[in-house]
Amino acid sequence: MRAPISAELELAPLVELQATDARAGFALSEEAGWNQTVEDWSLLIRLGRAYGIPDPAGRLVATALAVPYPSAFGWIGMVIVHEPYRRRGLASRLMERTIAELRDRDLVPFLDATPAGQAVYERMGFRPVDALARWRGPGGGAAAHELHALTDAQSVAELDAAAFGTDRSAFLEDILQRPGALSRHDPAGGFLLARRGRTATYIGPVVAGKTATALRLLESALAAVSGPVLIDVPDRQTDVTKLLSSRGFEKERPFARMALEHESGFGDPTLVCAAAAPELG
Repeated sequence: MRAPISAELELAPLVELQATDARAGFALSEEAGWNQTVEDWSLLIRLGRAYGIPDPAGRLVATALAVPYPSAFGWIGMVIVHEPYRRRGLASRLMERTIAELRDRDLVPFLDATPAGQAVYERMGFRPVDALARWRGPGGGAAAHELHALTDAQSVAELDAAAFGTDRSAFLEDILQRPGALSRHDPAGGFLLARRGRTATYIGPVVAGKTATALRLLESALAAVSGPVLIDVPDRQTDVTKLLSSRGFEKERPFARMALEHESGFGDPTLVCAAAAPELG
């Protein structure tokens, strides 16, 4: 049942979230069944501009954020509304604010949409530019390839920027420094990062110049992970999805990568073997 929503909440000003709001944001994403952690929220608030709507008692009931990337584009994510307050216009208000945040910086807004969200975002002017799918499966297995961990983000920053379209070494460095983080680096030209999520280890990004390199990276990482794994793979990476299927992974849901008034991404999509996350690109 929907909760009564007062005019006070409908007209409440948006608040910019601060570092101390990370746990409140996490509570919303946990309620939604998402995999993000408090550490993810802290990173997003630090790197981006996050907005929320509190109820009259001060509880955060809706969020959205924009992560600006240098010179060309930014990412919108974590659009969440507490279940009793959905379909009341709160998400639309937050979306309008995050779009304005990026446009004010002359950045193209991007986002990754679920099938349910795609139609909503299309009405706002977003158009699909790529297709991905989330795969879920088990870690473990034999280590077919022994690859070294990354020593620092700067060693792969140039390759990552070529794939994604801009520098995001601050994000890569954050992931590398987290307890339990996993990384793999292939001298042939590729790298992989993985981090603990709320319910599963999330593998991504995986960036490689050759398919064989991507498969080596993924096999090495999966052998080192225990428990459930999530990974978001572009549909074009059929060899990657064949490997996942052979390891017992199943497709959980599709994503449409969407841009506002822009026809394509900014990097080299052939290098992107798995995305960083729906909220990061």
